[in-house]
Amino acid sequence: MTAPDPSFSCDPTLPGEPTPVWLAEPADAALDRPTGDATGDSAGESVGEPAPALTTDRTVDVCIVGAGIAGLSTALEVRERGKTVAVLERDRIAAGITGKSTAKLTSQHGAIYDYLRREFGRREAKQYAAVQEEAIDAVERRIEEFGIDCGFERQPSYLYGNDRDTIERETDAAELAGLPATFVTSVPPFERAQAAVRFDDQAWFHPRQYLLGIADVLQEDDGATVYEGTRVTDVESGTPCRVQTTSATVTAEQVVLATGFPILDRAGYFARMHPKRSYVLALRLDGEPPEGMYYRTGDNYRSVRTYRSTGGGKDGSNGGENDDSDSRGDGSNNGDSEDLLLVGGENHKTGQGGSTVERYRTLLEWARERFPVESVAYRWSNQDYKPVDKVPFVGRVGAGAQNVYVATGFRGWGMTNGVAAGQLLAALIDGRKPPERKLFDPMRLTPKASASKTITENVDAVSEFATDWLRTMLTPELRSLDPGEGTVIRRGGKPMACARDADGDLHATSAVCTHMYCLVEWNDAECSWDCPCHGSRFAPDGEVLQGPANEGLSSASIDGGVDVGDSAGAETGVSIDIDRSGVGSGSRSEEEDRGEGED
Repeated sequence: MTAPDPSFSCDPTLPGEPTPVWLAEPADAALDRPTGDATGDSAGESVGEPAPALTTDRTVDVCIVGAGIAGLSTALEVRERGKTVAVLERDRIAAGITGKSTAKLTSQHGAIYDYLRREFGRREAKQYAAVQEEAIDAVERRIEEFGIDCGFERQPSYLYGNDRDTIERETDAAELAGLPATFVTSVPPFERAQAAVRFDDQAWFHPRQYLLGIADVLQEDDGATVYEGTRVTDVESGTPCRVQTTSATVTAEQVVLATGFPILDRAGYFARMHPKRSYVLALRLDGEPPEGMYYRTGDNYRSVRTYRSTGGGKDGSNGGENDDSDSRGDGSNNGDSEDLLLVGGENHKTGQGGSTVERYRTLLEWARERFPVESVAYRWSNQDYKPVDKVPFVGRVGAGAQNVYVATGFRGWGMTNGVAAGQLLAALIDGRKPPERKLFDPMRLTPKASASKTITENVDAVSEFATDWLRTMLTPELRSLDPGEGTVIRRGGKPMACARDADGDLHATSAVCTHMYCLVEWNDAECSWDCPCHGSRFAPDGEVLQGPANEGLSSASIDGGVDVGDSAGAETGVSIDIDRSGVGSGSRSEEEDRGEGED
């Protein structure tokens, strides 16, 4: 996942700073933040040089692509088994899906245990529950071992709703799986809910401060290195494997792909999981936010938890804020002392579902009906990948890719699944065979659980492909665009993606996704082009924001020679010569290497 296009001024007229509370920092901070050195300071408190980019060839035992919670958890587990490790992060540590989550450390993943019991079996449901609970405990142990100040705090977690039968079945299945589950009928602050299942001894934390602490531990070890600002361009499996970056090559005995979508797809992941976007508001309340974590089940879920900026953390930790300054220069302390309520939801399949601006507005309206909201401090969105059978893919990436492993498909529950993936992958790399490996095996066959969903999602992708192409070919070539608007037009028989920024400048690229040639759709809240088939996302200049696409949208030009939008893919030099009375003209562009984070 990368940063937005800096040449495109985006102002969707929504309240709140457009950044996750975990990543709040000056927009130009980018990679210029210290990540710690070998001074002996406690992890999460050290000050040192910025994490380097990879500039020379390296040889290690294990190369890990992605420095989110799955990647760094794997790196730590592998290093503790005596193997040398290099972590390659295209952007910044925990700046991807991990840094855009609501950071709940819980084994309560929606109504999952009754489903697992029915579709996989009781043993598998118990295995799933056990690795999630162990992941929570593992994070707590790491925090204590390394002295990481990240606001870890044990809290109950509630899955609530109005379908009492569903909640009762989920409670029963969770209890049989060995979880601390209790059926309750009182769910403050959601007293209108008919019932809930309560899980005790769950937790929340500050994910970026936790991972910065883990990264410090790795950087202080001669056998491990974390590289930021390092873009992986290709992975060659074999004995050994080779990981190509824009500036150097890493040779490794094993490779782990811990990105949101694997950059090497040897098992048809694009057809076996689908992307969903969801939205989060960090709200200031008139009064104290509620204790506990809450999740409303259903297609349009709601997620609620408190972000505690000072006090209340484990061992007196301050919820992820250092005393009164940002000692790391990374934005992990914004000097704010207020507590915020994090409200998430309004999920939909990427590139589908209409205006994303309206998603934020609907979420805020829902929150105002239930809490005394004073203002919106931050807003952000995230993208998760949902396997058709609801279980993550953790293990060998696929046939024909020797010594390459993957961790993906966390379905929005990456905090515990990411830690659990690190433990499982380290064991597999070490030659062991944990019993849960079959449940998470990327090559598993689960026709009972996945056949119907696989067909539905792939029919949807084909339908979007055909409908969008037909609509574009039949629509008029030109239309006017207001600032903040984007549309796909037809010019010379080719679909072009045109968007006007808040300054009135026009940006244009090809509208054809480089993954499987679907046509992109405009995301008006994030000012991006999103693919409705498999979830690739692109900046207005064509740069890849999220996979599965690995190449950007080809550039276009306006009025016979004004170049608009550099491309990460092939330059086509297409001139679309748009009439000034239609979409308009003029643009500015800035080429910049952007990054991708973990899940």
